[in-house]
Amino acid sequence: MFDCGAVAANLAESELFGYERGAFTGAVSGHVGAFERAHGGTLFLDEVGELPLNLQPRLLRALENRVVQRVGGKEYRPVNLRVVAATNRDLPACVAERTFREDLFFRLTAAVIPVPALRRRLEDLPVLVPLLLADLGQRDLEVSAETYAVLGAHNWPGNVRELKNTLASASAFVEEGVLEPRHLLFMGPPSTPTGLDQLPLGGQTLESLERAAIEQTLAKHGGNKTQTAETLGISTSALYEKLKKLGL
Repeated sequence: MFDCGAVAANLAESELFGYERGAFTGAVSGHVGAFERAHGGTLFLDEVGELPLNLQPRLLRALENRVVQRVGGKEYRPVNLRVVAATNRDLPACVAERTFREDLFFRLTAAVIPVPALRRRLEDLPVLVPLLLADLGQRDLEVSAETYAVLGAHNWPGNVRELKNTLASASAFVEEGVLEPRHLLFMGPPSTPTGLDQLPLGGQTLESLERAAIEQTLAKHGGNKTQTAETLGISTSALYEKLKKLGL
């Protein structure tokens, strides 16, 4: 992985493409760049929208010709790799503002996978939370239904990064193996209130509201019908009847 936003602009070129010994003061030996290290595999360019404008032609050349030239070198080195790029910027707008090259934009968008903000895919929480906890070394940590409900009520302005940081902080205070709402601390901007009186419910049928409530609660509990029924305040048998009636 190469984080385009985490490397200083004056170092990005040498870190991405490498450099030869003596290329600049302090270059006492050669350095293999990110492109060469990923030869035969995949290079993930994170935050590609942060790449300096003067470096974008070199990236385009590497993608088009599948060769790289180290800083201070004359040799073109062939590379065979897959490049995956990600950004949180509106690249078409950056192209219009001339802060991102149009030809590079079209070269990178051979296949595009839009990733909605976390607040628009809260049904992914039962999948994301265990994965992130495992990545944090907390694979065996349980997450209560109440915790999922609190996580689902937050609007996540920092998306998955904020979720991971929240889980990392919370897991440090867990003593009995279960992550509870009291362990959560949201460090970002306050969430937008999501009270029922502030939701645009007018004009909706009761059946559609009931369907949405059941679907979202099921998603938060990873399909667990017992926990879903408890959260909705109904019996498990009543939930099964509603699921059958709604065709869920």
